[in-house]
Amino acid sequence: MYLRRVDYQLRMYTVRPGEMSEWISEWHRHVSPLRRKFGFEILGPWVIEEEERFVWILGHGGEAGWEAADTAYYESEERRTLEPDPARHLAQVEHWMMRPA
Repeated sequence: MYLRRVDYQLRMYTVRPGEMSEWISEWHRHVSPLRRKFGFEILGPWVIEEEERFVWILGHGGEAGWEAADTAYYESEERRTLEPDPARHLAQVEHWMMRPA
């Protein structure tokens, strides 16, 4: 039996003070559907309210690999033309690739 490999990335964003509601709304309307369109699966999201943090886990198991899929997403017409850019709500972006333990 063939099991496809899925790569996962933990993403943690620090959202600008007072902008969490607007960020979450735009993430659900734009970021999440567009990521799914490019073959990503989304586990999450979660909010750490005391720290203004938005956390999500993003997975991709396509043949092209993580880097190619992520590049295709960011270089796509749909992502480049999102107006206004949802990333304007983010003060800091951190992400780490994860592997099963």
